[in-house]
Amino acid sequence: MENFEPEIVAFCCHYCAYTAADMAGSKRISYPANVKIIRVPCTGKVDAIHIMKAFEKGADGVYVAGCLEGDCHFKNGNTRARYRVEHVQKILEDLGWGQERLAMINMSAGMGERFASTAFEFTEKIKDLGPSPIKITNTDKHHKAIS
Repeated sequence: MENFEPEIVAFCCHYCAYTAADMAGSKRISYPANVKIIRVPCTGKVDAIHIMKAFEKGADGVYVAGCLEGDCHFKNGNTRARYRVEHVQKILEDLGWGQERLAMINMSAGMGERFASTAFEFTEKIKDLGPSPIKITNTDKHHKAIS
């Protein structure tokens, strides 16, 4: 499993987390290339189905990154996102996939270093967990279809 490079999907709010990622790039602070950013107007727009679809499409880990608590540009979008993330974490746990594969992270636009360190930490956590159980199941189905 030492060669495993996880696929990470990061739903990032336009005003804070996406801007923090941009700041990391401007400051030449690197973060893992396997973190795929999906910019959303607000994390409050990220629904449970979006998170589950990311896993279905092959993500080994997903995080939702939004504004700091109490500082959402859309009033309480990040609070709604946190509730949705917690709900999906329970679903993942019930499915036996592990709730650690999903996280909610808060940061401000000026936190480029935090964006990069979070991306590294989350990637390492997912490396330790190994490939997504959904990915393994889909690979098995693909191999059986070819045989």
